[in-house]
Amino acid sequence: MWQRLAPWLVLALFVLLADQLTKMAVENSFDAGDILPITGFFNLVLAYNKGAAFSFLADAGGWQHSFLTAVGAGASIFIFYLLAKHGAQKLFSVALALILGGAIGNVIDRVAYGHVIDFLDFHLRGWHWPAFNVADSAIVCGAGLLIIDELRRVRRTR
Repeated sequence: MWQRLAPWLVLALFVLLADQLTKMAVENSFDAGDILPITGFFNLVLAYNKGAAFSFLADAGGWQHSFLTAVGAGASIFIFYLLAKHGAQKLFSVALALILGGAIGNVIDRVAYGHVIDFLDFHLRGWHWPAFNVADSAIVCGAGLLIIDELRRVRRTR
């Protein structure tokens, strides 16, 4: 079982380390609300998000902290189980490993700080996408790969 799990846990650990190290670098270099323009459509910022990915539920009043922490921890346990069971399915496992690393990264923030540290800010013509981080990016990429994996699986069964 561990041989099947090892590559996926290494990928999840890589995502987790990239997430935590980038958050530490930004937090050590910025004060909350600081903005560093990088291009005409991208800034680095330091934002604290009490909600879910991309600030969903950020203004919910506080109940979301425990809920989102529990969801992240529960999802991580379930993903570990799925990786142990389906580790031979490469695309599926890559997707799950990305989601696992991102989920754990954001759970660490919630437990340690009471919020998630976000710093990637994309904007266009005055419209800003909510700030996000490496963990959020990994979760979204993993979800996209899950969709692709399922579409490929459906196509093969036809």
